[in-house]
Amino acid sequence: QVQLAESGGGLVQAGGSLRLSCAASGSMLNINRMGWYRQAPGKQRAFVAYITSGGTTVYAESLKGRFAISRDNAKKTVYLQMLSLKPEDTAVYYCNALINLRDYWGQGTQVTVSS
Repeated sequence: QVQLAESGGGLVQAGGSLRLSCAASGSMLNINRMGWYRQAPGKQRAFVAYITSGGTTVYAESLKGRFAISRDNAKKTVYLQMLSLKPEDTAVYYCNALINLRDYWGQGTQVTVSS
């Protein structure tokens, strides 16, 4: 059973920064890709970024330059560094991983950006 555990969310003022972490645990042969999605109140879940096992990164166009994704393969952990946060970044952030060609989701971590 694979589990994803997110951490690092919280309340921050506009202009501030946060770093989210997501650690994968359990039985896994190959983590193909890890990434982040977010869901703002009243909106659908939206793609944020992902990083492949080889280090290739893909971002939502609107977040390029402010968000940076990275991973530690040995720790099976992915990070999301968020800079210059805006109130519209307020959302529940979900970790997503493609492991052994199956999709897994974390329970989400709340990020609230106050104006």
